[in-house]
Amino acid sequence: MSNSAIAIRYAKALLNIASEKKQVEQYAEELVEVAAVLKKEDLLRLLLDSPTFPLAKKTAMMNDIVDLLQLSDGMRKFLDLLLEKGRITYLSEIDVNYRRFADDLSGVVRAKIKSANKLTKKRAEEIQKSLQAQTGKQVILSVDTDKSLIGGLQAEMSGKLFDGSVKTQLKRIADTLAKG
Repeated sequence: MSNSAIAIRYAKALLNIASEKKQVEQYAEELVEVAAVLKKEDLLRLLLDSPTFPLAKKTAMMNDIVDLLQLSDGMRKFLDLLLEKGRITYLSEIDVNYRRFADDLSGVVRAKIKSANKLTKKRAEEIQKSLQAQTGKQVILSVDTDKSLIGGLQAEMSGKLFDGSVKTQLKRIADTLAKG
């Protein structure tokens, strides 16, 4: 089974449990927290992923993290299962897949907008409303600035990139001229 298939399976299982307990968003936030800790702490991640490090010590370390982050009992059990099955290395992939499935369940679409210049709050809201009208779903928008775009916008939503940047338009013109 491929890495992504494992992550998808665990993400779906966690989402089913979270749905039953009506804690979908809480579990999403908790997953983000744990994934961030493991991403930041290389030695901790290596110890938790090591097949030679005793499971009892891994569990004790994870319980300390759970207590420190004040995570739910359900998340504690899920993390213990990942440790027991040797799947903790897939946590960041599980996090990404869980968020995607949770968004689908709640009718949310996440969109990333890149602009050459900082967008005003009003402009960002207009873009968000336009995307909501097009998709019929609630859109959660994240906006970044990227000076290399020269002008215009890039929007990424549901794995699709909509590129209206000056940089891309100039590249298309250059390619057309190069072809003759």
